[in-house]
Amino acid sequence: MFTTAVKYLGTKPKPAMKALEPRFRPEQNQTITRAIFEILKEHGPLSVAQTWERVQEVGIKDLTSKTQMKTVLRWMKQRQKLKQICNHVGPNKQFLYTTWFTKPPTVTGVKSSST
Repeated sequence: MFTTAVKYLGTKPKPAMKALEPRFRPEQNQTITRAIFEILKEHGPLSVAQTWERVQEVGIKDLTSKTQMKTVLRWMKQRQKLKQICNHVGPNKQFLYTTWFTKPPTVTGVKSSST
């Protein structure tokens, strides 16, 4: 019993995570978030790689790297502008970003039981 108490008292709690803040000017931040939101709204749930491809097609000059875009996506998720869903593909997981208003993709070929 003593060893259990020492084990629990010896562990430190996780530090509180600081809120993310993108390092852009406010007007740049607004144009970037609007563009990403429109991309996700138009093209449905997308992974980070797919979102980065779409951002490059649109040509947002303020985003220069995928890491910056990931930070913006996390910030938008934190501010509840986007949500992240997990799509299980076999033994793998795929995390997709989507807007709050789109319905998650349904699995075809599965019968729903209604009793």
